[in-house]
Amino acid sequence: MILLDGATLSLTDLLAIADHGVEVGLAPSARTRVAAARAVVDAKTAGNEPVYGVNTGFGNFAETRIEKADLAALQLNLLRSHAAGVDEPLPVRAVRATMALRANVLAKGYSGIRVETLEALLALLNRRVHPRVPSRGSVGASGDLAPLAHLALVLVGEGDTWNQDIRLSGAAALLAAGLAPVVLGPKEGLALINGTQVSTAVLALALAGAERLSRAADVAAALSIDGLMGSMHPFDARIHDARPFAGQGASAANLRRLMDGSAINASHVNCGRVQDAYSMRCTPQVHGAAREALTWIRHVVTTEMNAATDNPMVFADEGDMVSGGNFHGAPLALAADLLVMAVAQLATISERRSERLVNPALSGLPAFLTRHGGLQSGFMIAQVTAAALTSEIKTLAHPASVDTIPTSANKEDHVSMSMHAALKAERVLQLVTTVIGIEVLCGCQAIDLHAPLRSSEPLMRAHAAVRKRVPTLVDDRSPAPDIDAITELIRNGGLEHSIGVVVN
Repeated sequence: MILLDGATLSLTDLLAIADHGVEVGLAPSARTRVAAARAVVDAKTAGNEPVYGVNTGFGNFAETRIEKADLAALQLNLLRSHAAGVDEPLPVRAVRATMALRANVLAKGYSGIRVETLEALLALLNRRVHPRVPSRGSVGASGDLAPLAHLALVLVGEGDTWNQDIRLSGAAALLAAGLAPVVLGPKEGLALINGTQVSTAVLALALAGAERLSRAADVAAALSIDGLMGSMHPFDARIHDARPFAGQGASAANLRRLMDGSAINASHVNCGRVQDAYSMRCTPQVHGAAREALTWIRHVVTTEMNAATDNPMVFADEGDMVSGGNFHGAPLALAADLLVMAVAQLATISERRSERLVNPALSGLPAFLTRHGGLQSGFMIAQVTAAALTSEIKTLAHPASVDTIPTSANKEDHVSMSMHAALKAERVLQLVTTVIGIEVLCGCQAIDLHAPLRSSEPLMRAHAAVRKRVPTLVDDRSPAPDIDAITELIRNGGLEHSIGVVVN
């Protein structure tokens, strides 16, 4: 069980919760903080001082006082009115990540929720009651209000749930799980929805995929460079030590490790070629730049995963409730946009290597990697698909974070678009994974065409993993199932795990 304390949740923990159903509990220290903050809310509720979201309306209604008899209805109405999301629902793994992140924020003790309500949220997660959360409707300030409202409605026995495409009402799902609906107290509805946890969840999962993809991209590049009979000299450690970016050095070291011992490489050691094309010899510089970006994005994501993003915030030691703007998703929006640009670099250089592999004027290999050109088209259109996806990726790389549009009668006059940026990052990650999958297919075909010469042992193990799923192309067949199979091999980590050496 992972115990949430509001401060130490890691990306590894989040993946275990989202993908593997690891149970979640509340750390004792968090329980104490949550109870202390709740006491402040109860004291404010008993008094006459106007406190935003406790005894006032929300957004542009912040100056409207609410009678004490209506405070519970105020919170329920907040969830109902804000559940305005549309479009396809988020995947279950993203919903699970969101639930864990929201619970972790509440565990910090700045939200004013009751311990019982927080434990009810954890019970939903542990019993796999997954709210159906539409993916669109958030502008990333005041947090991800619409999607979080859809999530929170299930706690009170409303809304919808889904799992494996089975859709149930919130009330029916609670009953089936042996759980009772929560009756919200003052501020609890606001505590459940005021934050960036949906944007953070989507971005965190995309980041984990992008980090995995950056390692697979080095494997794909090594296959291509060896298949193109490229030189290993550009990966000399001395070159990269002289420009000491950690990501560049790691990528160069991976390429050396992956290509070491290749008989294909040894066969052209005295070929006289002075320099390879940029898409080959500049691989560590380009892949390394992407890695540097991902390092900064990880800093942003892990900080936000353990940050308080509520409004107003409860400071139990002083007995204060203070309105601010930690719900603004600007850090996440910028990080998500950078993730798109980072993985776009992996796609653009990968597509160029694929093009070199299929182009006989550049590769020295049979045209389109088939020995029967004319009768057979080989990988001609697979490379076209990579080009099409790469062009789409470039279009999607326009940053969402530079946009803003006023909402809530201009009370929320600058918004982050963090949700749009995070969703776009996830979409681009899928496209880039496919582009690199196509390069892997082309690279493995090139290795086959060099037989009986063999590549290095790590690359031959990667080749074998590919060939278990996709046979060598002899006669034309639809490439689509092959592309899907290798894309999934990359996505599930199978490609990097197949090589038998560590890639960083």
